[in-house]
Amino acid sequence: MQLRQSERKRAKIKMALQGASGTGKTYSSLLIAQGLTNGDLSKVAVIDTENGSADLYAHLGNYNVLTMTPPFTPENYIKAIEVCEKAGMEVIVIDSISHEWDELLDFHSKLAGNSFTNWAKVTPRQKAFVDKILQTNAHIIATMRTKQDYVLNQKDGKYTPEKVGLKSVQRDGLDYEFTLVFDIDIKHYAVSSKDRTGLFMGKPEFQISELTGKQILDWCNSGVPGNQNVLNEQQVIQQIQYCNDIAELLALYKQYPEYQENLKPHYEEKKSFLIQLSNPKNYSTNGHTKTH
Repeated sequence: MQLRQSERKRAKIKMALQGASGTGKTYSSLLIAQGLTNGDLSKVAVIDTENGSADLYAHLGNYNVLTMTPPFTPENYIKAIEVCEKAGMEVIVIDSISHEWDELLDFHSKLAGNSFTNWAKVTPRQKAFVDKILQTNAHIIATMRTKQDYVLNQKDGKYTPEKVGLKSVQRDGLDYEFTLVFDIDIKHYAVSSKDRTGLFMGKPEFQISELTGKQILDWCNSGVPGNQNVLNEQQVIQQIQYCNDIAELLALYKQYPEYQENLKPHYEEKKSFLIQLSNPKNYSTNGHTKTH
């Protein structure tokens, strides 16, 4: 065993774009890919699960398309990624990964027996899929569909729906696995909801362009860590607000020990809010209890 100083070597970005249908996730992904390859789209592959939507932007350049058809199993996604790897692709756009989670939910619903214990047959397949994304020696841009999420809160003896933001169609907490997550609205404006690069956190909304990809590429190639990927206290406060569950909040707390004392009130406030959301009296609109 030997201690060494931490060092960030040249990285491959693992990022996600989430938004409702029609927000331009595919187009935005291709623009970022264009920047990541310095304009050489022949090094870009799009794994297309969206009925040929990837071909709509052929005017951008000669990128590659791998069309996936049902079933959208994790295993088929893994095979598709491997095809792109073997072809030497530098950027792999997976458009979208929401179909994979829909497939697993359908698989789970058809299993006989105890619904809770049956998750043991789902989780390893999901983990293999996520591990493949994270370990692939290529830049990954994954898109996720979102839907408006609600909880029912009791007030004066009545339950009223309260909007709690957009929820991606994927397993809860998956966005935390990515280095960078952009939320895109219907006007095609993006804002970062997860950002370990430090490039976009706290910045106003913007429209994604090829320059966005070039900025990310510069960060990936910078080799040794610089101030740009170390969050300051204000940025950590923002990250606290983006945490979706207690485990994620705890991970952030441990990641920045130098801010633990000063930011304790922020952590406690967020923790109380997350506990309140997980109260059995609060239900999301799909009828499932909000628990963590």
